[in-house]
Amino acid sequence: MKTGQRCSTGPARGGQPDQRTNVNQPTEILNQRVVPALTVLSENTYLSAIRAGMVSVVPLTIIGGLFMIVAYFPLTGWDKVVAPYLQLLQVPITATFGLLAVFVCFAIGYDLGKRLKQEPIVSATMATLIFLMLQIQLKDLTFSMNGLGSKGLFTAILIALVVVRVQKFFTDKNIVVKLPDNVPPIVYESFLSLSPLFFLVLVFWLIRFVLGVDINHLVEITFKPLVFALNTLPGILVYAFLVTLLWSVGINGDNAMDAIVAPIFYQYLAANVVATTQGQPLPYVTANGFFSTFVNVGGTGATIALALVMWNSKEPGFRKVSRLSLPTQIFQINEPIFFGFPIVLNPILMIPYILNALLLTAGTYLLMHWNVIHKPFVNVPWTTPPIIGHYLVSGGDWKAALWGGMSIAIAMLVYFPFAKAAERQRMKAEAAGVAHE
Repeated sequence: MKTGQRCSTGPARGGQPDQRTNVNQPTEILNQRVVPALTVLSENTYLSAIRAGMVSVVPLTIIGGLFMIVAYFPLTGWDKVVAPYLQLLQVPITATFGLLAVFVCFAIGYDLGKRLKQEPIVSATMATLIFLMLQIQLKDLTFSMNGLGSKGLFTAILIALVVVRVQKFFTDKNIVVKLPDNVPPIVYESFLSLSPLFFLVLVFWLIRFVLGVDINHLVEITFKPLVFALNTLPGILVYAFLVTLLWSVGINGDNAMDAIVAPIFYQYLAANVVATTQGQPLPYVTANGFFSTFVNVGGTGATIALALVMWNSKEPGFRKVSRLSLPTQIFQINEPIFFGFPIVLNPILMIPYILNALLLTAGTYLLMHWNVIHKPFVNVPWTTPPIIGHYLVSGGDWKAALWGGMSIAIAMLVYFPFAKAAERQRMKAEAAGVAHE
């Protein structure tokens, strides 16, 4: 589940009691004190720009992933068939994953410039220029290719935010070069950027080349604890808990966390791609695709399993919502069932919703860590149906596809007792309502 909205906790159709009367004290505290702060955080201008920038490069990684599948399909003898064409197949992979940080910097600069009411194409160009300047190697004046790829992602994000913020400052303080109004708009806007661009080039030139400060290295050290933690079982379990907890109280958990974790997961994916091309073991378990495919089976919290459990529910409302939502959940979209039952602020269903995410996270992590199933190294659209997505993300591993089917079965077992309890509660409330009438 990638999109969502705040949900009312008022009475549901079919006679369901007001959910607020069933919410326990911890949930009330979350709803009244924590939720507003997290909502503000998730809607922050800079985090929103980072999210938009990371989303914009998804098509690039998908295209690169398609060539990865062809080049490294796990079929006996395939490596010999494709060997004469392997170098040609690696060109699109290098053009996408190898330049990932450049595209991210441009995209974030563009989006943030638009949000701050600057000329977005000028903002993006300035950010990309400064970022590329930092990747120049003084000894031979060539670009460091490592910095242009996944290793430069955090630097790209930081530079884009700083550059556009400086541009905004110069514009607000009117420290700009203005041309007559009769010149073409694009020329007018480009000259407005002259003062902030000169300032930025001078400052970053002094820092990087005169003082010799390796900005890439500093940024990498700063984010190293988080990068390390998210590839550990405890770290990814905490992430899974936070995502589903946020969704449970009505906040889009995926969007709220994406600005922080997406650069890391894409860095993992790119590293796995490099390892694959070099014939080395894949270093990262939780690369992009791990959570969106193996944990969010049929949507966050594996709710496709809930729809299957309640397909023939005795309660008409649950039965109808389950049947109507199942087609969308095949494509990983589960808002209909999430808000239709609802799961949000519903203690009975919040428990299995969060528990399933934790179980599938732990199970998938251990299977990949033990090399039972392949680690992710192919990016596919998040709307790819379960099992198919498992197969593609792992580069064609049938055992990963089998685990996808097993994941749905496990989630059904977890949901079953809670769903039936919710069904009994709903039917009891409806019966009481009829008797009262």
